Amino acid sequence: MKPRTVGLDEAGRGPLAGPVSAAAVMLPRDFPLEVLGDSKKLNEAQRNRAAALITERALWGIGWAEASEIDRINILRASLLAMTRAWDALSAAFPGYGAGSPALSAVADGLYCPELPIPCRALVKADAKVPEVMAASILAKTARDRMMVRYSWFYPEYGYNKHKGYPTAEHRKAVLHYGPSPIQRLSFTVKPVPAGDGPSL
Repeated sequence: MKPRTVGLDEAGRGPLAGPVSAAAVMLPRDFPLEVLGDSKKLNEAQRNRAAALITERALWGIGWAEASEIDRINILRASLLAMTRAWDALSAAFPGYGAGSPALSAVADGLYCPELPIPCRALVKADAKVPEVMAASILAKTARDRMMVRYSWFYPEYGYNKHKGYPTAEHRKAVLHYGPSPIQRLSFTVKPVPAGDGPSL
């Protein structure tokens, strides 16, 4: 029997603040693949529509690694840890698909595979080639965006609802003005903002 594929991808490697998220997704054979695509090329409405279909019809799990973990073990290892946790979440939500269950294999976007109890291969740009990885990329991105909007409720001065923690001029200026927020990645460098670049604070 041909193994079913679990796609794995992360979102949020580049931001200066907030967690890195990951998703693990196994699509049903009749999933409408036309809603998928590279999450970075889809607009917000397209990602949200696809995410709604994925969570409704697929087997999936979300995993996280917090900013403090990123600082402690580095962003690459934290991204792989988040992928492992996404697989664990999928397995917990759908216990018939754990290790030793029906034949499964995984594809992880990038150069490295996380620790999993099933065979895994890493594939560069899998988020533009493999439907399950496309779906995982979309779920990871939309989940992280929602989380950063929630953080903006607690730390409104940083504008997380707008830039989601990425190093925009607005974000860098806020960090340099107010100091690091409680979700700042302290191991990441915040570059100075040139005069006249970004909003005044």
